[in-house]
Amino acid sequence: MNGNELHALLKSAQYDFEGRFDERWALEWMQENCYKSFVFCGLYAAFVFAGQHLMRERPKLNLRRPLVLWSLSLAVFSIVGALRTGFYMLHMIRTAGFRDSVCDNVFYSAPITKLWAYAFTLSKAPELGDTVFIVLRKQRLIFLHWYHHITVLLYSWFSYRDQVAGGGWFMTMNYTVHAFMYSYYAAKAAGLRVPRPCAMVITAAQILQMAMGLTVLGLVHRWMDQDRCQTTMENIAWGSLMYLSYLILFALFFYDAYLKGSPEGKGSKSE
Repeated sequence: MNGNELHALLKSAQYDFEGRFDERWALEWMQENCYKSFVFCGLYAAFVFAGQHLMRERPKLNLRRPLVLWSLSLAVFSIVGALRTGFYMLHMIRTAGFRDSVCDNVFYSAPITKLWAYAFTLSKAPELGDTVFIVLRKQRLIFLHWYHHITVLLYSWFSYRDQVAGGGWFMTMNYTVHAFMYSYYAAKAAGLRVPRPCAMVITAAQILQMAMGLTVLGLVHRWMDQDRCQTTMENIAWGSLMYLSYLILFALFFYDAYLKGSPEGKGSKSE
């Protein structure tokens, strides 16, 4: 199957609302506004520390129902995003091969994925709301949680702006892991008894995601001199540092939570 046939196949599987999305406008907006991600992160960091200070002498809030709705909405969003981006990536691998799936940057403008690539990027801002529930409910807020939220928002916004190779893998993996993670959060918030191994599997999947992210970036660096693997050394450097730090932090969390038997062993990283 050649490129035109693949495009025709993907277009035939496109929903009307996906087809109406203007990816050129989205790219222009991100190119003009990506630096606002620093504003979001600055406000978020201020809330992390100020919020905990303000809640220190105040009673914790229950917020069970809002948390269920919040987690459930993000679960549904992630499930749909994983299905749509996963459909594209599977067809890319089957028809063009693994190498092209890594170097592909058509993902940002392809019929099926153009909306979901942009939605993924923007979603990293509202996902900061996870921390609001932790602070207001006076749960333990670990470094991994807020560090992960800040860095993934910055990296996602600038990667979309530059339309870098590897983005299809990064977004599809994240959508998939979040589909399970937020479903788990919703079930826990609703008071359902979720077996402990579910949290272990989710954290293990996060570790695998970070290892795969490093692998993809390594392959992009190896093939970047070719016209079809377009990226920047800056993106590779920051992305590698980010994924490596995630890999170490998630591995340490897994050890502390599930092997060492620390008090954190009650769920995945941001519960």
